[in-house]
Amino acid sequence: MTPETGSRKPGTVAATIEERLAREITPELYRQIRALWIKHSKAEDGRDLAGLIETLSPDCVYEIIPTGQRWEGHDGARQFYLSFLGAFPDVKFNMTDIVIGPQGVIEVTEMTGTHQGPWAGTAPSGRAVRLQVIIHFPWDAQAGRFAGERIYFDRAALAEQINA
Repeated sequence: MTPETGSRKPGTVAATIEERLAREITPELYRQIRALWIKHSKAEDGRDLAGLIETLSPDCVYEIIPTGQRWEGHDGARQFYLSFLGAFPDVKFNMTDIVIGPQGVIEVTEMTGTHQGPWAGTAPSGRAVRLQVIIHFPWDAQAGRFAGERIYFDRAALAEQINA
């Protein structure tokens, strides 16, 4: 990834930050992005993997910034969700803030769950987790879908909870 372009997709160059900031937000575009985010969230809450994938561009990228994990494309997104939901099968998200714009969605949420499966090289601990998470859903204007997710959290706080 380059800071200048924000390039995330293999073999392609994402719009520069200037190009993304120049995107006009229309009421129609806002409604489209918001509706797709709601669909994505409902699919995730319902563990509807097919519904989740429908909200993503074919060349989507899932990145967990603190761990360096990365999954590409629809197959990668499926792998991400299967591993994440396997690690935290009772996960819940309590959203505290959201921003929707022509560049995508930023969600701030409190994640709770029980570490019941392997995750990021850590064996299941059976311990409860409560963690503040920031998720960026970049908007792929050409596909009219999300280009994946970039997930941020305090890695030390997670390690402290599951390795206590």
